[in-house]
Amino acid sequence: MTLSLMSDLGVPDNDITGIPDRLQAHLPHSARTWNYLLGGKDHYPPDRQVGDMILQMAPDIALLARLQRRFLSRAVGHLAGECGIRQYLDIGTGLPSADNTHEVAQRLAPDSRIVYVDNDPLVLVHAEALLASTPEGACAYLDADVRDPDRILALAAETLDFSRPVALTLLGILGQIPDSDDPEGIVKRLLEALPPGSYLALSDGTDTNADLNQAIAAYNANSASSYHLRSPEHIASFFTGLELIEPGVVPTSLWRPDDPEVGTALGAVDAICGLGRKP
Repeated sequence: MTLSLMSDLGVPDNDITGIPDRLQAHLPHSARTWNYLLGGKDHYPPDRQVGDMILQMAPDIALLARLQRRFLSRAVGHLAGECGIRQYLDIGTGLPSADNTHEVAQRLAPDSRIVYVDNDPLVLVHAEALLASTPEGACAYLDADVRDPDRILALAAETLDFSRPVALTLLGILGQIPDSDDPEGIVKRLLEALPPGSYLALSDGTDTNADLNQAIAAYNANSASSYHLRSPEHIASFFTGLELIEPGVVPTSLWRPDDPEVGTALGAVDAICGLGRKP
């Protein structure tokens, strides 16, 4: 079963009237710039320009983008294959790419149910690519802001059963939330709604590299959105109260890499990730 919740947002199914105004194609946006760094095709000249600028200042940022996608694939594969998780709430989805959450989960467990959440209008335009569910499972897309967790939870409950474990994925999204918007409170509210046995998969960029700090500052000065690097300790604190799955909160290159030698060779890149279980 495939479910579209666009109508809940005042956007009728198969009608994207008004979307061009929201795209702000004259300004860089995070999902489109990230897509450019990943080698995708869904971006505009301003996204490419700012992407090239930050690549010149911090060449490893493209590697960070690829490693985050690999972490998503490995974490969801572990959750579906080894933990028996059949429900996923993916907030900060970004533009469709290879091995989206539903593709990884439903390859291993066709009855998996996934709700994607993002508030980038271009992601909304491409949402149908995220709704190609197996007949046994379900996919839904919500055009919603992570700063409104109660609304996300209410709409997601139309697809997910919150009496059963859910995997919450927050990859790169908390970095887009300034401290003034209380990212800790957002994570706490989302986890409160999930039953014991649920999981949090999270990754974000760290503030430990001067070149990356400078590149992100330049991005923030030129973009319609902003990103907020945090210390590894701050990012790890989002897992407070959860049981960390080995190897804990580590650089994204070192979280259960497909090839341990490659992961070790990459070393401690400027982003960390982890997977935690709610007791």
